[in-house]
Amino acid sequence: MSTRTAEERQREIVRTARATGSVEVTELATDLGVAKETIRRDLRALEDHGLVRRTHGGAYPVESAGFETTLAFRATSHVPEKRRIAAAAAELLGDAETVFVDEGFTPQLIAEALPRDRPLTVVTASLPVAGALAESERMSVLLLGGRVRPGTLATVDHWTTKMLAGFVVDLAFIGANGISREHGLTTPDPAVSEVKTQAIRAARRTVLAGTHTKFGAVSFCRFAEIGALEAIVTSSGLPASEAHRYSLLGPQVIRV
Repeated sequence: MSTRTAEERQREIVRTARATGSVEVTELATDLGVAKETIRRDLRALEDHGLVRRTHGGAYPVESAGFETTLAFRATSHVPEKRRIAAAAAELLGDAETVFVDEGFTPQLIAEALPRDRPLTVVTASLPVAGALAESERMSVLLLGGRVRPGTLATVDHWTTKMLAGFVVDLAFIGANGISREHGLTTPDPAVSEVKTQAIRAARRTVLAGTHTKFGAVSFCRFAEIGALEAIVTSSGLPASEAHRYSLLGPQVIRV
């Protein structure tokens, strides 16, 4: 087993991380027949190349132009954390009457946490979000038209952005694949990036919701700076010191 080159080993590590959502040093060392220190070195190299993010004792894959998790996968990872984040984000609604809800599992949970006892207009590119809210009596749901991306079940391309450009919404709930102080908010697909950019442009206030694992990760397409956000809602998995560094760029950072 240990006759593999470092490159082959690292390719195998990325493949495993992408297939399962995360990898552990001990397990990889056993599976690949090498020392733990060798695996740690591999993970450092892969992190330098932006392919994984290291965690205590392992790593998880970074979403990139060539790899993005599906909505089905996202609905199974970090779910309790995402529910807490969604509930806290929904509380930032204030007196907003019109809301944009982004594609993705956490925004979908935000949509489900929105109050049902007052009139609300929800604009979304996400089929699951529209489906979850459509039967709510006091909600008016506007689904943006366009090409549906299979992995995320959300619409993209010029039809979507053109329709969105015609709106001014009080509040946009946005998700991202990567959040970094240096590169701002990023996502793998240029078509998705355009929808997010347009949504932020259309909104008076923007709230970003995402798990702590997104922080420090950088994907392919940048769609906003950190300073464009009113608030960031994440979990206490993001260290307080790091949250403070983000808050210095403008947004309130809420850790739940």
